[in-house]
Amino acid sequence: NFEYFSEDPYMTGELAAAMIRGVQEKGIGTSLKHFAVNNQEHNRMTIDAFVDVRALREIYLTGFEKAVQIAQPWTVMCSYNRINSVYACEHEELLTGLLKKSWGHEGIVVTDWGAMNRRVDSLKAGLEVEMPTSYGATDAEIVSAVQSGLLDEAVLDEAVRRILRIILMSMDAARPGYVYDKKAQHTLARRAAAESTVLLKNDGNVLPFKDAEEGTTFAIIGEFAKIPRYQGAGSSLVNPTQLDTAFDAFVNRMGFEPLYAPGYSVKNDQADDERIREACRVAERSDRVVLMVGLTDRYESEGFDRDHLNLPSDHDALVRAVLAVKPDAVVVLCNGSPVAMPWVKDARAVVEVYLAGQAGGSALWDVLFGDINPSGKLAETFPLSVDRSASHRWFPMGPKGVEYRESIYVGYRYYDASGEDVLFPFGHGLSYTQFEYSNIKSSHEKCKDDETVTISVDVTNKGERFGKEVVQLYVRDHASLIFRADKALKGFEKVSLEPGQTKTVTFSLDKRSFAYFSTSLSDFYAASGTYEILIGRSSVAIEQSLKLTLVSTTEYDPTQDDLRHALPEYYDLKPGWDVSKEAFETLYGGPIVHEPVSRRGTFHLNSTVSEMKHTFIGGLVYKLIMRQLAKMFDQVEEKQVAMVRAMIDEMPLRNFTMMAEGKVKRKHVQVLIRLLNL
Repeated sequence: NFEYFSEDPYMTGELAAAMIRGVQEKGIGTSLKHFAVNNQEHNRMTIDAFVDVRALREIYLTGFEKAVQIAQPWTVMCSYNRINSVYACEHEELLTGLLKKSWGHEGIVVTDWGAMNRRVDSLKAGLEVEMPTSYGATDAEIVSAVQSGLLDEAVLDEAVRRILRIILMSMDAARPGYVYDKKAQHTLARRAAAESTVLLKNDGNVLPFKDAEEGTTFAIIGEFAKIPRYQGAGSSLVNPTQLDTAFDAFVNRMGFEPLYAPGYSVKNDQADDERIREACRVAERSDRVVLMVGLTDRYESEGFDRDHLNLPSDHDALVRAVLAVKPDAVVVLCNGSPVAMPWVKDARAVVEVYLAGQAGGSALWDVLFGDINPSGKLAETFPLSVDRSASHRWFPMGPKGVEYRESIYVGYRYYDASGEDVLFPFGHGLSYTQFEYSNIKSSHEKCKDDETVTISVDVTNKGERFGKEVVQLYVRDHASLIFRADKALKGFEKVSLEPGQTKTVTFSLDKRSFAYFSTSLSDFYAASGTYEILIGRSSVAIEQSLKLTLVSTTEYDPTQDDLRHALPEYYDLKPGWDVSKEAFETLYGGPIVHEPVSRRGTFHLNSTVSEMKHTFIGGLVYKLIMRQLAKMFDQVEEKQVAMVRAMIDEMPLRNFTMMAEGKVKRKHVQVLIRLLNL
């Protein structure tokens, strides 16, 4: 979604590393988050994520690993949730064993806001900074632990050393009175938005628009044209230096106002027949129609999960109605995550701009008029519906735990392996020109796993205009006995081509490009045998391929990883795939026990407000909290209210001290818990 880079861990790591390097080369630190397995908002502060070790290492940690090893973020933020029953912020194997020792992270680990559970245990595990303040409560715990011998002072010294290093780096980078060029930054934001735009569909070359001829009428339909959805809701909110709306950007470009109809209200999703009729009348009077729809803040935000992929019902109704009278209307999607499109067969042109930022309005016309040839590709699969996804049977589960029964089959790894139809595949994105792939070559026909393999392919612009293509390389494993995805992304490169021009694109593959994580070996292992290199324009549009033979240099018997008889479910995927709890427990390595919901006699510091409110005492406390919140809601934007309510309901009782800014002490919370348990 808008809070994450991609469903693919390789792409996630590459994009995160690029972002980190770009920011930190200016002397500004970054925070890589949320570490780790933070994949739902429902009960995110206490949820126990049960995930098998292989999926953890291959899917959920690989992106972090690449980002840390390539770019060294100043800080890593640990997540709220538990991972296999251990809170992320006190997970020693994660914070010290992997992050610091194996991956070589030199910065500090900081908690998500209020994610601290047990301060001393977190320090021992490798966490340096608690955010926000505990108003002295956990400081006293640290002092007491050192004095009693429960905490080695050397552990505290190491945490302080790391913190001081970051402070000194920040001081060295400080530039008092620094002023940046806001206009140049806006221009860059415009270019980034345009180049990230994904052309999903363009039947009959509806796009690009040619320059308007005299008498050509334009219409923009959709309230997003004047009230744009340009960023996600929640703690990611930023203040733009300026904001281009699509309507104003059109006027600035063309010198006249287009016809306009709102079609819907961004404040609700009730279909308004009169608004839709007005939009249809405007569309019928126009030569060219741009229809802007998508997800409002009420549909996706920090704090709560989406429970379907649908657009607001009034948006879908508007699209159907307008396409009925204007089939070549261009549908522009403004959303932070995949959506269903029940009308897509009737649409000739669909453009995905996502949440395009402060210059998105101007960037849209750069693409629609062909100033910039779209070259964006989908970083996630667009399913036909939520019930076609691999995890829908078990997500978000709860109330205390969630099982990742799909294991490694996330995103296109599931759709490609199962044959499940999708709306648009991972990596999809069209252009106003055409590209031809040819002449794939490998530096090796046979190689050892400690050698680097170079793959090259020629890409030619066969069209009549300049364009850019994102060339994607996938690896298919024919060698391993363990279950694998049909293919996995292991490289991507963006190439710029003039009409008729050919360029050779090269990729370097190492052991990790072929390897899986062997739980028996406790390491990544690349089996000896045949692998297929696939190069194409998406995960399903493969244009060139070749095979090579890999020879493992590791002394290991891979038959230990053959689970075909023990776990046939993970080898034979079909549409509608299901995994039993028994099968997942076999893969997981033992029984999975979900913590029961807290009731009288079992309340503790990590019981939640929503559990507490069903008791007499807890209900009174909850009413008091909500009265205080009601005063705050007057100062909170409407789009943030749902997030705040969810945050309060799912907050563990230990966070009362933080929420009350130290006015409620830990001893007061303990008294409340004793009363709840009477």
